[in-house]
Amino acid sequence: MSEISKLTELRKLLLNMEQSMGLQDLSTVERDVYYAASDHAVHVGAVKTTLLQDHALLANVSRPTFFRALKSLQGKGYLEQCKNSVRGYYIVKTPTR
Repeated sequence: MSEISKLTELRKLLLNMEQSMGLQDLSTVERDVYYAASDHAVHVGAVKTTLLQDHALLANVSRPTFFRALKSLQGKGYLEQCKNSVRGYYIVKTPTR
């Protein structure tokens, strides 16, 4: 199996998993912000905005685009701002289909 065939299979698997979780309606940047938040939240619970901005998945995302995606994810229920902390901390929510 060639390298591109392996990547194709991996991409199809990812697409199927995203669809089963209800993530297919998110933009690419929204998905990457959600993935980055989930990655950090596994280790610390709530995730700080500055940590998200430094994540490898978001390296090429402009600051305004990042914050638009963050706000959109809150509106869609994927992220929730921490109520008992200072601004800039978010809790990752499990998507509902």
